[in-house]
Amino acid sequence: MPLGRTYSIALVGLNGYMVEVEADIGQTLPAFVLLGLPDASLNEAKERIRSAAKNSGIPLSRRKITANLIPASLPKRGSGFDLAVTMAVLRAANDIKPTGRTVFIAELGLDGRLRPVRGILPAVMASVQAGYPDIVVAQANLAEASLVPDANVRGYSTLARLALEFGADPQELALDFEPEDPDSPGDAGVEAGTYPDMADVSGQGDARRALEVAAAGAHHLLLTGPPGAGKTMLAERLPGLLPDLGDHESMEVTAIHSLCGLPSSPVQLLRRPPFESPHHSATAAAIIGGGSGLPRPGAASRAHRGVLFLDEAPEYERRVLDALRQPLESGELVIHRSAGTAAYPARFQLVLAANPCPCGKASGKGLDCTCTPMMRRRYLARMSGPLLDRVDIQLQVERVSLADFGQAGAEEDTATVARRVLGARSRQLERLAAYGLETNAQVPGRVLRGELRLPPAVTRILDHSLERGVLTARGYDRVLRLAWTLADLGYREQPDINDIGQALGLRQAAAAAA
Repeated sequence: MPLGRTYSIALVGLNGYMVEVEADIGQTLPAFVLLGLPDASLNEAKERIRSAAKNSGIPLSRRKITANLIPASLPKRGSGFDLAVTMAVLRAANDIKPTGRTVFIAELGLDGRLRPVRGILPAVMASVQAGYPDIVVAQANLAEASLVPDANVRGYSTLARLALEFGADPQELALDFEPEDPDSPGDAGVEAGTYPDMADVSGQGDARRALEVAAAGAHHLLLTGPPGAGKTMLAERLPGLLPDLGDHESMEVTAIHSLCGLPSSPVQLLRRPPFESPHHSATAAAIIGGGSGLPRPGAASRAHRGVLFLDEAPEYERRVLDALRQPLESGELVIHRSAGTAAYPARFQLVLAANPCPCGKASGKGLDCTCTPMMRRRYLARMSGPLLDRVDIQLQVERVSLADFGQAGAEEDTATVARRVLGARSRQLERLAAYGLETNAQVPGRVLRGELRLPPAVTRILDHSLERGVLTARGYDRVLRLAWTLADLGYREQPDINDIGQALGLRQAAAAAA
């Protein structure tokens, strides 16, 4: 009998690796041996494969079956290898014709149906990049897999139908079987995405301006103020101000959500920036990523190219907040576990919201506040200095006055502000394209103090703040980035002294109010 050979994909984080599946049928007593570092769910594939093949009309050989997943040193996990192993075994038994360079990614049900798996989008992307464009998936994964350009994807609902395509005897196959509850192929269209409107926010002119600047330059934002001032309302409206994702960004974001979602949930191409708002009781693994075995992405990676909003930020564990410092600088999370290392993109906009003290009444004169100075310091100290140094805009949000409530309908809506943001982003892209950058928040210090260096007369107030120790070197660069964003919103070729002053004010507003 020939040696059966097929191909599949092993995902480690968002990176996919080609796996060659070999199958051999020996002459000894019945057995099924699976080699190549399979995890528990993959080891269970032996029983799923036997039942699925029998109920599809092509029972497996009664001799010893040995299946090997190459490279053997790469850990294999999940049920997505079921179909590749089955096709390799059927080829070894001469029940089907050679499958060539076709890649198989699907789980098998005991009745012979092909079930969808999680992470099909990054798996198909990896297969195409490796030079294997012919891919077979479950029918329920077809729409998602078809999002990948240059992929020749076919979807099947049952193993019998697939075996027929590869030359199995139709008289033996259970072709009359159709799943009782066929999986829907889903909708591969563009996700619409709707966000609350800025017109709903009454007053708060300074906060609205800060939100617009944050959206225009992709800057991080801290909103400090009493309960009910509108901090959460403002943060929830930030994603609506951001431009649509480009083609590359859309595929990147959709791949992450494909890896995180339920296998049966159809994944659409995400064109709008994601918005993640985990509860303050969330663990480090939930926000950063992790878990047993190979680490999985957390909320920070799901917010990639979008917004990560941490409401009541001082209520989070300090180690969780400090763990965000690395992705705020690098835009990537590298998670190490005993079973392996996974790297996930995490270039998000961080929005923090905090009360001024545990009781929330320390704003203004603070006459009703019952917190001691020590309680206030301990409360705000949960957001460490190194973390806050990475937050560009730090704003004090005051309570809304009665006069602001009387101006309902007078505020600008999201569409109006978003047009200005899009114009500022376009100017940034034109200026920064030569450096391979897209937004002001990404500009490194060497460029800010090199090719984009401003005259000393413009940066005098900033230089003085650095000398006095009011700003760190990182803070100096972040104020410069803010100033460039203000200039882009004002249609100026470069920041002037007023832009520097406004940027420094946005950076230090919360600290001055405290």
